[in-house]
Amino acid sequence: MKVILLEDVKSLGKKGEVVNVSDGYARNLLFPKKLGIEATAKNLNDLKLKNKHAEKVAQENLEAAKALAEEIGTKEVTVAIKTGEGGKTFGSVSSKEIAAAAKEQIGMELDKKKLQLPEGGLKSLGIYEVGIKLHPQVTGTLKVKVAEA
Repeated sequence: MKVILLEDVKSLGKKGEVVNVSDGYARNLLFPKKLGIEATAKNLNDLKLKNKHAEKVAQENLEAAKALAEEIGTKEVTVAIKTGEGGKTFGSVSSKEIAAAAKEQIGMELDKKKLQLPEGGLKSLGIYEVGIKLHPQVTGTLKVKVAEA
């Protein structure tokens, strides 16, 4: 019997796959536990439509991420840090501080976990380009100016 899997089933297949199983396995395990449905013409057509919709949504998300990356590329955020004699800084600028400054200065909510700071962090005054992972295929860059407080 051909069955469309509704969930990942170990040693059988992933969600959305059409697999061939014995009638008893389908009736006694897959159907009662809502792990799969029979692969009728209607159900196969529904699966095809779902897949097309999922592809369309994924493409829209990719386009939105590219647009956001372009917008972020034109912005600059200034973060103040305490400095001592000779311009030496105390500590470094964290991703949390950059995300807070972006929200305050340019009105963008950035996830601090998605910021890709250079190795060792931002420990001196100047302008840095910080990568932001917006999508698995899209990375934007934000200019961060570290200034004296």
